[in-house]
Amino acid sequence: MTDVQTTAAPQTVRRKKTIKWRKVGDHAILIAGSLLMLVPVLMVLTTSTFDNVTIHKEGIQFYFGDQFAENYRKAMFEKGGFTKTVDGARMLMNSLILGIGFAVGKIVISMMAAYAIVYFRFRFGTVAFWMIFTTLLLPLEVRILPSYEVVQSLGMLNTYQGLIIPLIASATGTFYFRQFFKSVPEELLEAARIDGAGPFKFFIDILVPLSQTMIAAMFIIMFVFGWNQYLWPTLMTTDEGMFTLVRGIKQIMQVWIGANIPDYGLAMALAIIAMTPPVAIVIFFQSWFVKGLTESDK
Repeated sequence: MTDVQTTAAPQTVRRKKTIKWRKVGDHAILIAGSLLMLVPVLMVLTTSTFDNVTIHKEGIQFYFGDQFAENYRKAMFEKGGFTKTVDGARMLMNSLILGIGFAVGKIVISMMAAYAIVYFRFRFGTVAFWMIFTTLLLPLEVRILPSYEVVQSLGMLNTYQGLIIPLIASATGTFYFRQFFKSVPEELLEAARIDGAGPFKFFIDILVPLSQTMIAAMFIIMFVFGWNQYLWPTLMTTDEGMFTLVRGIKQIMQVWIGANIPDYGLAMALAIIAMTPPVAIVIFFQSWFVKGLTESDK
Protein backbone atom coordinates (compact mmCIF):
# COMPACT_ATOMS: atom_id res chain seq x y z
CA MET A 1 0.00 0.00 0.00
CA THR A 2 1.46 3.26 -1.07
CA ASP A 3 1.25 6.33 0.98
CA VAL A 4 -0.48 9.11 -0.78
CA GLN A 5 1.14 12.38 0.09
CA THR A 6 -1.20 15.21 -0.14
CA THR A 7 0.11 18.71 -0.20
CA ALA A 8 -2.20 21.37 0.95
CA ALA A 9 -2.14 24.48 -1.11
CA PRO A 10 -0.86 27.39 0.90
CA GLN A 11 -3.66 29.54 1.95
CA THR A 12 -3.04 33.24 1.72
CA VAL A 13 -4.87 35.29 4.22
CA ARG A 14 -5.70 38.69 2.88
CA ARG A 15 -5.94 41.27 5.54
CA LYS A 16 -8.31 44.01 4.90
CA LYS A 17 -6.57 47.33 4.88
CA THR A 18 -8.14 49.85 7.14
CA ILE A 19 -8.12 53.51 6.35
CA LYS A 20 -6.44 55.53 9.06
CA TRP A 21 -8.69 58.53 9.08
CA ARG A 22 -6.51 60.35 11.59
CA LYS A 23 -3.59 60.38 9.17
CA VAL A 24 -5.89 61.41 6.35
CA GLY A 25 -7.15 64.30 8.43
CA ASP A 26 -3.61 65.34 9.42
CA HIS A 27 -2.45 65.37 5.81
CA ALA A 28 -5.55 67.24 4.71
CA ILE A 29 -4.84 69.96 7.27
CA LEU A 30 -1.19 70.18 6.17
CA ILE A 31 -2.15 70.39 2.50
CA ALA A 32 -4.79 73.03 3.21
CA GLY A 33 -2.30 75.10 5.23
CA SER A 34 0.32 74.81 2.49
CA LEU A 35 -2.14 75.90 -0.18
CA LEU A 36 -3.26 78.81 1.99
CA MET A 37 0.33 80.08 2.04
CA LEU A 38 1.47 79.13 -1.47
CA VAL A 39 -1.54 80.06 -3.61
CA PRO A 40 -1.32 83.84 -2.91
CA VAL A 41 2.40 83.78 -3.74
CA LEU A 42 1.70 81.89 -6.96
CA MET A 43 -1.00 84.41 -7.88
CA VAL A 44 1.42 87.30 -7.34
CA LEU A 45 4.02 85.50 -9.48
CA THR A 46 1.64 84.89 -12.37
CA THR A 47 0.17 88.38 -12.21
CA SER A 48 3.64 89.94 -12.30
CA THR A 49 4.07 88.59 -15.85
CA PHE A 50 1.28 90.73 -17.34
CA ASP A 51 1.18 94.32 -18.49
CA ASN A 52 -0.41 96.95 -16.30
CA VAL A 53 -3.47 97.54 -18.48
CA THR A 54 -4.44 93.86 -18.38
CA ILE A 55 -4.02 93.70 -14.61
CA HIS A 56 -6.01 96.93 -14.17
CA LYS A 57 -8.91 95.62 -16.31
CA GLU A 58 -8.99 91.95 -15.32
CA GLY A 59 -7.43 91.89 -11.87
CA ILE A 60 -5.39 88.98 -10.51
CA GLN A 61 -4.26 86.50 -13.17
CA PHE A 62 -4.05 82.74 -12.69
CA TYR A 63 -1.71 81.90 -15.57
CA PHE A 64 1.59 83.25 -16.88
CA GLY A 65 1.70 86.14 -19.33
CA ASP A 66 4.28 87.38 -21.83
CA GLN A 67 5.78 90.27 -19.82
CA PHE A 68 7.92 88.23 -17.43
CA ALA A 69 11.33 89.33 -18.71
CA GLU A 70 10.31 92.96 -19.22
CA ASN A 71 8.71 93.44 -15.80
CA TYR A 72 11.58 91.83 -13.90
CA ARG A 73 14.16 93.76 -15.93
CA LYS A 74 12.44 97.01 -15.02
CA ALA A 75 12.14 95.96 -11.37
CA MET A 76 15.85 95.20 -11.08
CA PHE A 77 17.55 97.74 -13.33
CA GLU A 78 15.23 100.64 -14.15
CA LYS A 79 15.80 103.71 -11.99
CA GLY A 80 12.79 104.75 -9.96
CA GLY A 81 11.63 106.43 -6.80
CA PHE A 82 11.28 110.17 -6.28
CA THR A 83 14.84 110.95 -7.37
CA LYS A 84 15.00 108.38 -10.19
CA THR A 85 18.40 107.25 -8.88
CA VAL A 86 17.66 103.90 -7.21
CA ASP A 87 16.78 100.54 -8.71
CA GLY A 88 15.90 97.09 -7.43
CA ALA A 89 19.49 95.83 -7.64
CA ARG A 90 20.72 98.60 -5.33
CA MET A 91 17.97 97.96 -2.81
CA LEU A 92 18.62 94.22 -2.99
CA MET A 93 22.28 94.83 -2.15
CA ASN A 94 21.31 97.04 0.81
CA SER A 95 18.96 94.33 2.07
CA LEU A 96 21.69 91.69 1.81
CA ILE A 97 24.14 93.89 3.73
CA LEU A 98 21.53 94.53 6.43
CA GLY A 99 20.47 90.88 6.69
CA ILE A 100 24.01 89.43 6.77
CA GLY A 101 25.40 92.13 9.06
CA PHE A 102 22.42 91.82 11.36
CA ALA A 103 22.75 88.02 11.59
CA VAL A 104 26.55 87.94 11.99
CA GLY A 105 26.52 90.71 14.59
CA LYS A 106 23.83 89.03 16.66
CA ILE A 107 25.61 85.68 16.55
CA VAL A 108 28.97 87.15 17.63
CA ILE A 109 27.50 89.21 20.47
CA SER A 110 25.26 86.36 21.64
CA MET A 111 28.08 83.80 21.65
CA MET A 112 30.39 86.06 23.63
CA ALA A 113 27.68 86.94 26.15
CA ALA A 114 26.70 83.28 26.60
CA TYR A 115 30.36 82.25 26.91
CA ALA A 116 30.94 84.80 29.67
CA ILE A 117 27.80 83.76 31.55
CA VAL A 118 28.53 80.02 31.43
CA TYR A 119 32.32 79.79 31.81
CA PHE A 120 33.30 82.84 33.84
CA ARG A 121 32.43 82.61 37.52
CA PHE A 122 31.49 86.13 38.53
CA ARG A 123 29.02 87.48 41.03
CA PHE A 124 25.48 88.03 39.80
CA GLY A 125 26.10 86.10 36.57
CA THR A 126 22.65 84.54 36.72
CA VAL A 127 21.09 87.92 37.42
CA ALA A 128 22.90 89.36 34.40
CA PHE A 129 21.54 86.59 32.21
CA TRP A 130 17.95 87.16 33.32
CA MET A 131 18.34 90.89 32.84
CA ILE A 132 19.41 90.18 29.26
CA PHE A 133 16.55 87.72 28.83
CA THR A 134 13.92 90.21 30.05
CA THR A 135 14.80 92.52 27.17
CA LEU A 136 12.56 90.23 25.10
CA LEU A 137 9.74 92.18 26.76
CA LEU A 138 11.06 95.37 25.14
CA PRO A 139 10.69 94.98 21.36
CA LEU A 140 12.05 97.51 18.90
CA GLU A 141 8.76 99.40 18.74
CA VAL A 142 8.96 100.18 22.48
CA ARG A 143 12.48 101.63 22.37
CA ILE A 144 12.33 103.12 18.89
CA LEU A 145 12.52 106.80 19.95
CA PRO A 146 15.53 106.58 22.31
CA SER A 147 17.31 104.33 19.80
CA TYR A 148 16.71 106.90 17.07
CA GLU A 149 18.00 109.72 19.28
CA VAL A 150 21.21 107.80 20.02
CA VAL A 151 21.83 106.99 16.35
CA GLN A 152 21.14 110.56 15.30
CA SER A 153 23.46 111.99 17.96
CA LEU A 154 26.24 109.69 16.76
CA GLY A 155 25.75 110.82 13.17
CA MET A 156 24.89 107.34 11.87
CA LEU A 157 21.72 108.15 9.95
CA ASN A 158 21.77 106.89 6.35
CA THR A 159 24.67 104.54 7.11
CA TYR A 160 24.98 100.77 7.33
CA GLN A 161 26.32 101.15 10.87
CA GLY A 162 23.14 102.93 11.92
CA LEU A 163 21.03 100.19 10.38
CA ILE A 164 22.91 97.27 11.94
CA ILE A 165 24.67 98.17 15.21
CA PRO A 166 21.65 99.24 17.32
CA LEU A 167 19.89 95.94 16.57
CA ILE A 168 22.64 93.35 17.08
CA ALA A 169 22.07 92.70 20.80
CA SER A 170 19.97 89.53 21.03
CA ALA A 171 18.46 87.96 24.13
CA THR A 172 17.14 85.06 22.04
CA GLY A 173 20.58 84.20 20.67
CA THR A 174 22.17 84.53 24.12
CA PHE A 175 19.60 82.12 25.56
CA TYR A 176 20.12 79.45 22.89
CA PHE A 177 23.93 79.62 23.02
CA ARG A 178 23.86 79.55 26.83
CA GLN A 179 21.80 76.35 26.76
CA PHE A 180 24.17 74.84 24.22
CA PHE A 181 27.33 75.74 26.13
CA LYS A 182 25.87 74.25 29.31
CA SER A 183 25.47 70.95 27.45
CA VAL A 184 29.17 70.82 26.47
CA PRO A 185 30.94 68.20 28.66
CA GLU A 186 33.18 69.55 31.41
CA GLU A 187 35.86 67.10 30.28
CA LEU A 188 36.54 69.26 27.23
CA LEU A 189 37.21 72.26 29.43
CA GLU A 190 39.53 70.24 31.67
CA ALA A 191 41.39 68.80 28.68
CA ALA A 192 41.82 72.29 27.22
CA ARG A 193 43.25 73.53 30.53
CA ILE A 194 45.71 70.61 30.68
CA ASP A 195 46.85 71.39 27.14
CA GLY A 196 47.46 74.99 28.13
CA ALA A 197 44.58 76.53 26.19
CA GLY A 198 43.44 79.87 27.52
CA PRO A 199 39.86 81.21 27.48
CA PHE A 200 40.20 82.71 24.00
CA LYS A 201 41.75 79.58 22.46
CA PHE A 202 39.14 77.35 24.11
CA PHE A 203 36.38 79.53 22.67
CA ILE A 204 37.79 79.69 19.14
CA ASP A 205 39.20 76.16 18.77
CA ILE A 206 36.60 74.13 20.66
CA LEU A 207 33.31 75.93 21.25
CA VAL A 208 32.97 77.59 17.85
CA PRO A 209 33.48 74.34 15.84
CA LEU A 210 31.07 72.53 18.15
CA SER A 211 28.50 75.28 17.63
CA GLN A 212 28.35 75.09 13.83
CA THR A 213 24.82 73.73 13.61
CA MET A 214 23.57 76.17 16.23
CA ILE A 215 25.29 79.05 14.42
CA ALA A 216 23.63 77.98 11.16
CA ALA A 217 20.19 77.85 12.80
CA MET A 218 20.66 81.26 14.43
CA PHE A 219 21.95 82.73 11.16
CA ILE A 220 18.80 81.68 9.31
CA ILE A 221 16.50 83.10 11.98
CA MET A 222 18.38 86.38 12.31
CA PHE A 223 18.89 86.86 8.57
CA VAL A 224 15.19 86.50 7.85
CA PHE A 225 14.34 88.79 10.76
CA GLY A 226 16.80 91.44 9.58
CA TRP A 227 15.74 91.12 5.94
CA ASN A 228 12.09 91.74 6.83
CA GLN A 229 12.79 94.87 8.90
CA TYR A 230 10.64 97.78 7.76
CA LEU A 231 10.13 100.21 10.66
CA TRP A 232 13.81 100.62 11.59
CA PRO A 233 15.09 101.26 8.02
CA THR A 234 12.19 103.67 7.52
CA LEU A 235 13.47 105.81 10.40
CA MET A 236 17.18 105.40 9.74
CA THR A 237 17.24 106.12 6.00
CA THR A 238 16.08 109.20 4.14
CA ASP A 239 18.53 108.81 1.26
CA GLU A 240 17.02 106.57 -1.43
CA GLY A 241 20.45 105.10 -2.11
CA MET A 242 20.29 103.48 1.36
CA PHE A 243 16.78 102.05 1.01
CA THR A 244 16.41 98.31 1.58
CA LEU A 245 14.16 96.32 -0.71
CA VAL A 246 11.34 96.02 1.81
CA ARG A 247 11.67 99.71 2.65
CA GLY A 248 11.97 100.97 -0.90
CA ILE A 249 9.16 99.12 -2.65
CA LYS A 250 6.67 101.82 -1.75
CA GLN A 251 8.92 104.61 -2.99
CA ILE A 252 9.85 102.94 -6.25
CA MET A 253 6.14 102.37 -6.84
CA GLN A 254 5.50 106.11 -7.21
CA VAL A 255 5.43 105.67 -11.00
CA TRP A 256 2.21 106.29 -12.90
CA ILE A 257 1.70 105.57 -16.58
CA GLY A 258 -0.99 106.36 -19.11
CA ALA A 259 -4.31 107.39 -17.61
CA ASN A 260 -3.24 107.07 -13.97
CA ILE A 261 -2.74 103.30 -14.09
CA PRO A 262 -0.34 102.11 -11.35
CA ASP A 263 2.61 99.95 -12.37
CA TYR A 264 1.15 96.73 -10.95
CA GLY A 265 3.56 94.42 -12.75
CA LEU A 266 6.60 96.20 -11.31
CA ALA A 267 5.12 96.16 -7.81
CA MET A 268 4.46 92.43 -7.86
CA ALA A 269 7.83 91.66 -9.45
CA LEU A 270 9.58 93.52 -6.63
CA ALA A 271 7.49 91.62 -4.08
CA ILE A 272 8.60 88.30 -5.58
CA ILE A 273 12.24 89.46 -5.63
CA ALA A 274 11.96 90.49 -1.97
CA MET A 275 10.67 87.04 -1.00
CA THR A 276 13.26 85.02 -2.92
CA PRO A 277 16.49 85.33 -0.81
CA PRO A 278 15.01 84.40 2.62
CA VAL A 279 12.99 81.56 1.10
CA ALA A 280 16.08 80.24 -0.70
CA ILE A 281 18.17 80.33 2.49
CA VAL A 282 15.51 78.48 4.49
CA ILE A 283 15.12 75.81 1.79
CA PHE A 284 18.83 75.18 1.23
CA PHE A 285 19.80 75.18 4.91
CA GLN A 286 16.68 73.65 6.47
CA SER A 287 18.53 70.50 7.55
CA TRP A 288 21.08 72.61 9.45
CA PHE A 289 18.26 74.66 10.90
CA VAL A 290 16.37 71.65 12.27
CA LYS A 291 19.56 69.96 13.48
CA GLY A 292 20.77 73.07 15.27
CA LEU A 293 17.55 73.55 17.20
CA THR A 294 16.67 69.93 17.98
CA GLU A 295 19.95 68.03 18.26
CA SER A 296 20.44 66.93 21.85
CA ASP A 297 23.60 64.82 21.54
CA LYS A 298 26.25 67.51 21.28
